[in-house]
Amino acid sequence: MPTYEYECTRCGHRFERFQNMTDAPVKRCEKCRCKVKRLLGTGAGLIFKGSGFYLTDYRSSGYAEAAKKDKPESSSSSGDKKEAPKSEVAPKTKAENSTEKKKKT
Repeated sequence: MPTYEYECTRCGHRFERFQNMTDAPVKRCEKCRCKVKRLLGTGAGLIFKGSGFYLTDYRSSGYAEAAKKDKPESSSSSGDKKEAPKSEVAPKTKAENSTEKKKKT
């Protein structure tokens, strides 16, 4: 059953009601008996059940095996050359290239 939040249009009093979805909405404030409006709720609470919530909990065994096959072997045990680290400079945009061309001319 959801919890609905209401606010009085006159005194501004806010209160909550634990109601069935089929119940009629509250019409009057508990304090001043004036009209109330139902506010938009934040939604249902999130409940985690189970042993854990890791990436591997929802994967099939076939998926895990395929992922291992796709992963490249590490070459640290063999004497192969290591790759040089790639530079982290972002490629220039078209606007940057056009401004450089204008500066050159």
